[in-house]
Amino acid sequence: MTPRQRLRKLGLSGLITALVYAFSAYAGSSGVMAADESGLDLALESTPGSNRDREPTRPPATFFSINAVLAKEPQNFDALSIKALLMLSQHHFAEGLKIAEEAKTINPYNAFIYGLIIDGNVEMGNYTAAVDNADKMVSIRPDIRSYSRISYLREIHGDYPGAIEAMKMAVSAGLPGDEGTEWSRVQLARLYENTGDLKNAAMHYSISLDNRPSYAYAMAGLARVATAANNYKLAIDYYLQADSLVNDFTIKEELADIYKASGENEKAETLANAVINGMNAAAASEKKDDSSGHYSDRELAYAYLKVNQFDKALDHALLEYNRRPGNIDVNETLAWVYYSKGDYAKALPFAKTALKTNCQNPVLLCHMGLIYFKNGDKSTAAKLLKAGLLANPNINMALKTTSQQVLTTL
Repeated sequence: MTPRQRLRKLGLSGLITALVYAFSAYAGSSGVMAADESGLDLALESTPGSNRDREPTRPPATFFSINAVLAKEPQNFDALSIKALLMLSQHHFAEGLKIAEEAKTINPYNAFIYGLIIDGNVEMGNYTAAVDNADKMVSIRPDIRSYSRISYLREIHGDYPGAIEAMKMAVSAGLPGDEGTEWSRVQLARLYENTGDLKNAAMHYSISLDNRPSYAYAMAGLARVATAANNYKLAIDYYLQADSLVNDFTIKEELADIYKASGENEKAETLANAVINGMNAAAASEKKDDSSGHYSDRELAYAYLKVNQFDKALDHALLEYNRRPGNIDVNETLAWVYYSKGDYAKALPFAKTALKTNCQNPVLLCHMGLIYFKNGDKSTAAKLLKAGLLANPNINMALKTTSQQVLTTL
């Protein structure tokens, strides 16, 4: 799934690599020649691809080269497609979606561009448009990319069995050991985690690691499984291995959580602050290198929550909300920040929006259940918390414990 976990957890440069790799698989069907092929070549060469399990540094030449091509030929489909994926990778979702839609008018039969349009619409909260474009994409090219997007859209709309089915199709459509295949297998395992099936989750993480040794995201998955078994030592070992292979802030944050759970509070705090500093430094570096910069405000909001800097968390959550007020994840973030600050009434309208697609993600349901509880709506709180905890999902233990304690009072 490119939206959310797929768009974000790869990290900026790793994501650009994956998207350009995906573009190369579809570009042959575009039927459009570059106005300046050397410019497109430079753009692609400037996008790291030699080692897709690590996150290299992306030179700013990519944007400059693409813009140079578009200055000569504004309707160049290939250049517009690459620019759209670069904008999406930097979380400039509205801009990326606009460029992708422009490219679609040039070639409405290219599956790759529909994938970008799906991703942009999901991130902007245009879920009906995302589903419509997914139908078009899979009709053009039913493969790992279209199946994985269908899986995520089903997950967003609360259909976990359908999401698992589609992600299985995505895995079957790929080549074992290829990063795209193993990324999809990891997402399949994560779906099993969210539905409490840790046996299948562990199996698929292990298969992924067998097929692609030293695959960081499979290691992180096994770390979560170990955490569920209260084997913090093994979880920390897996996380440290994963962290040594990719520069991914999500892995660092999960490691910080395990340090805290295991009583290593100093390590947890140090790492949590390092994540914040790293995110801010990366955003500043990107903005300095080119004219676009990388938006990471939603991620920063959660990072600041972990160190109890609630005002900064709110600042970043509001920045993200103002860019895309229709997205359910953004509304969940803002609602949870207000909850964490004790502003329960302010959290409620954003909680309602976060639930608009009937998403059954257990973290979302527990977050929103606690918000409704604090607003005195015990009936809705009980319904949400029961649904969130029903399958005994593998989620943050502190959140699970609090949710269970509140549910016993309802």
